[in-house]
Amino acid sequence: MIKKITLSFFLICFFSNIQAQMKELSDERKMELSKQSNDTVSTAIGKLVLPTPYHSESIRKESKVIGWGDKKPQAPNGFTVEKFADGFEHPRWTYIAPNNDIFVVESNTQKSANRITVLRDNDGDALPDEREIFLEGLNQPFGMLILNGFFYVANTDGLYRYPYKEGQLKLESKGEKILDLPAGGYNNHWTRNLIANEDGSKIYVSVGSASNVGEYGMETEVRRANILEINPDGTGEKIYAAGLRNPVGMDWNPVTGELWTAVNERDKIGNNLVPDYITSVEEDGWYGWPYSYYGDIKDPRWEEDPHNHLVQKAIVPDVPVGPHTASLGLKFYTANQFPEKYKNGAFVGQHGSWNRADFSGYKIVFVPFEDGEPGIPEDFLTGFIASEANSEVYGRPVAVSILPDGSLLVNDDDSNTIWRVSAQ
Repeated sequence: MIKKITLSFFLICFFSNIQAQMKELSDERKMELSKQSNDTVSTAIGKLVLPTPYHSESIRKESKVIGWGDKKPQAPNGFTVEKFADGFEHPRWTYIAPNNDIFVVESNTQKSANRITVLRDNDGDALPDEREIFLEGLNQPFGMLILNGFFYVANTDGLYRYPYKEGQLKLESKGEKILDLPAGGYNNHWTRNLIANEDGSKIYVSVGSASNVGEYGMETEVRRANILEINPDGTGEKIYAAGLRNPVGMDWNPVTGELWTAVNERDKIGNNLVPDYITSVEEDGWYGWPYSYYGDIKDPRWEEDPHNHLVQKAIVPDVPVGPHTASLGLKFYTANQFPEKYKNGAFVGQHGSWNRADFSGYKIVFVPFEDGEPGIPEDFLTGFIASEANSEVYGRPVAVSILPDGSLLVNDDDSNTIWRVSAQ
């Protein structure tokens, strides 16, 4: 217990009082770094060779979403892809309730709809029959949770809970803010996700960093780049794990019981640095951001103030899933509709790159697991890139969730569509 208190207290005090010493490097220093030897680390799925920082120029390549028309994403042989629902305004995230109602957050970085829509399948055909606006007037909502007679919503600036009865299609009561959260953030780091433990005694809240690599001062990063643990009433906050630049998707490994998360790593040091990852999350674990990555590989932008004591304790994440992929969604497959190879494996939603000369991400990746241990990631749902040359994409996948019949839902937030993938 002392260890838990010490970690949270240390990190809050540390980030509150230190002035950032992150420095933008000269072109000459970047050239020197680019000529050094590659780094090799051991991950849970094998050796990973990482290029040197500034091995290539940092490129900004934004995608233009053109919509699907009569096209649709492509799944492996033996699967069918169909449109589940459309007509949303950025359907960023989906939560399947215990009674199988489907809650969809409509939220965005700019011009956010700030609402939750509920879908209901009445006849068991895995398609929605009812659709209602469940809750409006929110502030960049993202994570949702039903627990102990309450509906929880994680807005970007705070966690709210509302009295809830199973089957409600609209919330009329006023919510109670039970936890303040630091708002704002670099790119899409406004998202706050939620998950409860098995017995409902704790809630975990993911909070991304306010910056790329601490350039705004570490005093702005208090309670950020963390997964927080709280009691269901918002009390008892502690930092469960830290140094996670932008943790978003969270789920429980169905075999080991470990908490896993999908994390966006840092930008602007080359096309292939730093790979995003999914990883098991150790309680009181430190994962390096912003001072190092993949364990003790030091970020050169902090070389004048390297924080060696933290670098030395940094944990190597388990599964790299590609650089700049914006891996956001994470869901373990515990249903039975898909072939056996998918059982207890993880689906990862990759929103897609903006800081890479060639697009990466823009797909759903599957990570097979055996006896609770991860294997090599493989493509599952592709076809989102329309034209690399013209920087055009049909859509951008985010959340992944599992319907009661075992089919997979994929939120394509920039095409305002949710896709359903089923086994034939």
